[in-house]
Amino acid sequence: MHDEVSAFYQAHPYPPAVDDLVVYRRSWDEARRRADSFLFWPAEPYRDDRSILVAGCGTNQAAHYAVRWPNARVVGIDVSKNSIAHELELKQKHGLDNLEIRQLPIERAGDLGETFDHVACTGVLHHLADPNAGLHALHDVLAPNGVLNLMVYAPYGRAGIYMIQEYCRRLHLGTTDADIRDLSEALRALPPDHPLVPLLRNSPDFASPAGLADALLHPRDRSYSVSQFFELLGDADLQFGRWIRQALYLPECGAPAATPHRAKLSALPLRERYAAVELFRGTMVRHSAIAYRNDRATRAAIDFEGDAWPAYVPTRLPGTLVVRERLPAGSAAVLINRNHAYTDLFLPIDSRQLRMFEAIDGERTIGEIGDDHALARTFFLQLWHWDQVVFGI
Repeated sequence: MHDEVSAFYQAHPYPPAVDDLVVYRRSWDEARRRADSFLFWPAEPYRDDRSILVAGCGTNQAAHYAVRWPNARVVGIDVSKNSIAHELELKQKHGLDNLEIRQLPIERAGDLGETFDHVACTGVLHHLADPNAGLHALHDVLAPNGVLNLMVYAPYGRAGIYMIQEYCRRLHLGTTDADIRDLSEALRALPPDHPLVPLLRNSPDFASPAGLADALLHPRDRSYSVSQFFELLGDADLQFGRWIRQALYLPECGAPAATPHRAKLSALPLRERYAAVELFRGTMVRHSAIAYRNDRATRAAIDFEGDAWPAYVPTRLPGTLVVRERLPAGSAAVLINRNHAYTDLFLPIDSRQLRMFEAIDGERTIGEIGDDHALARTFFLQLWHWDQVVFGI
């Protein structure tokens, strides 16, 4: 299976290779790095020199991490010679002295002989012959207080993909340029209500031949519901930290909050709550989360029930936007996160809340920003739920 998957990516490198990282470098400044750091390490002082493993780095992901964190040590591994070659070209062209690239399957990550503060494995585990073995290997190279950023496919939003994958298997379609070209033409004739059509219209994965092949002609592809995702973590002796974008899983955010079931949803145990909202939304195509080792020595959770929250320092997340046009009645503004795919995830705020939001500078605490204790607590908890801020504790 390693040979089959490696051969697939040798013929169809994914994501499509890029040769310039200048624009990407400009998109990352100190403020964005601080927000990213507090997303993963809310209980630790800001650092920019951690060790990072990009497991299944593809054509450019490790180089992106090296640009994003110039003071970090970044190691990228992948099974594809072609992808490795593209990463090495980026390393040389952009002088990425903090980047090391190795051709190595995830299951053999232990061959590196070291552990990492941050392990990123996004869009890869679900292509392994044995995802559990791959995740166990990542657990073993995760430092005791490290964090794992994991993304796997979700089943319900990919129903149309799996239908067309089966269609391609029945027709014995290969991955030649002609096969991909014919498939692309055939997809234009899909009925407008086919489950794949919204993804064809909205997802960048179908914008290139490599993306089309990766989505519909990959030799190995599986997905995980929320419940299966938690089982996957548990089997690898890992514990769930948080969703990268958590608002879409929470019954208090967006459309679920407007239903008669909000109270019932909120009363469920946490995992059951996430699983139920996944079913309600119905179109999630992936799950992206932060996980930790079960034997992690220190892990501080965001907690607004105790007395610690006034000392939290809020930092805005990239993608947050204040909208001041066509507002709901009684609102001074609406907050959105442009990284959310769901249009129901907008948060109307009043003038007092807007003043507090505009006072967030990454230095002042909640207690220093909000003079009304009860109002500040409610509002900053909302901002956290709706993926508007992260906190340094």
